[in-house]
Amino acid sequence: MTYPSTGTGRSAAERAYRHLKRAVLEQIYPGGQLVSEGEIAEATGVSRTPVREALLRLESEGLVKLYPKRGALIRPVSARETADVIEARRLVELHAAERVWPRRAALRGELADRLDEMRRAHAAGDLTALMAADRAFHAAVVAAAGNEILTELYHRLRDRQLRMGEAGFRLSPGWAEVALAEHAAQLAALDGDDPAVWRDAVAGHIDSAAAMLGTLR
Repeated sequence: MTYPSTGTGRSAAERAYRHLKRAVLEQIYPGGQLVSEGEIAEATGVSRTPVREALLRLESEGLVKLYPKRGALIRPVSARETADVIEARRLVELHAAERVWPRRAALRGELADRLDEMRRAHAAGDLTALMAADRAFHAAVVAAAGNEILTELYHRLRDRQLRMGEAGFRLSPGWAEVALAEHAAQLAALDGDDPAVWRDAVAGHIDSAAAMLGTLR
């Protein structure tokens, strides 16, 4: 993930922002941990001023809560947040699944590429790449539906999904294999002639994710 930067101050703030956001999403800093400005400044090699700017940005995104003179608390993923994200996913992804069926031939190639990326990442033990390819698979379906507002909404769910997905892949044995198999089933459904089978495959994968995340709470 990259962000434009202009000037030394902006570059320092972006560096601190990228470092901390990656650490939160990959659970290097797990939910509930309190990190200080000094700790982040030392890790990124910048002063506390750009660190403070980065933390304010992350607080606006709901990833941290700032406590003056103490530091930043990494917000844990709550049961309510998990349920809300799953509900939002179901609404957006099932709508998109219905919309893309008439143009499924064009979509299938991209989904096959994303699934291949997931398989390679899994074989290499690269969890970060696996998560990125998994999110890209889902996002491709939503984008192919052609509704820019829903695509933007789904993109805004990305960071929360990454945090939840990271926990699932790390803490739930066999979840990666389940995800790979269910994505393969979606591809197979696109090769068929029954839109209900495709929609059920999409819905089933969301239900599996919901069940898995429920076991982690």
